[in-house]
Amino acid sequence: MPKNKGKGGKNRRRGKNEGDEKRELTFKEDGQEYAQVTRMLGNGRLEAACFDGSKRMCHIRGKLRKKVWVNQGDIVLLGLRDYQDGKADVILKYNSEEARMLKAFGELPENAKINETGGVDEEGDNDELHVEFQEDPDPSFLGRPVATPAAAPAAAAASAKVPEKKTTYTLDDI
Repeated sequence: MPKNKGKGGKNRRRGKNEGDEKRELTFKEDGQEYAQVTRMLGNGRLEAACFDGSKRMCHIRGKLRKKVWVNQGDIVLLGLRDYQDGKADVILKYNSEEARMLKAFGELPENAKINETGGVDEEGDNDELHVEFQEDPDPSFLGRPVATPAAAPAAAAASAKVPEKKTTYTLDDI
């Protein structure tokens, strides 16, 4: 069995942060497109909404796979495939500062959300959930006992005794 030399192994090499310094902003070239990650699929794959209007299945290249963590909502640079239009490869991940700079240079559209997971705002595509509340919900929904025909006279008598709720009060009412 080989003797350990004492400097640690793979985890020691992994601990160095080489990506913290500023890097030069990379713009797209022919055969490349900007996109925002919409879904992580696992196994180094993701679904991205490209800013040219199409959704593509993407593969994270091996150089980025365990070193750069790609999350939902991130802005990435894709290398398009000549032979498969619906698939692409992730070449580069932009951090939020670089994405803001791309938007300022006019490379990204104005409706691109940089730090959110929603993606591109489209007027016809509204996935928000709208909830409306009722003023007086059905008592059976709240678990309260529901008046049956046999108990209706008793319920009517009980409701007749309850005075109406007043909104304004005078000193005589107190």
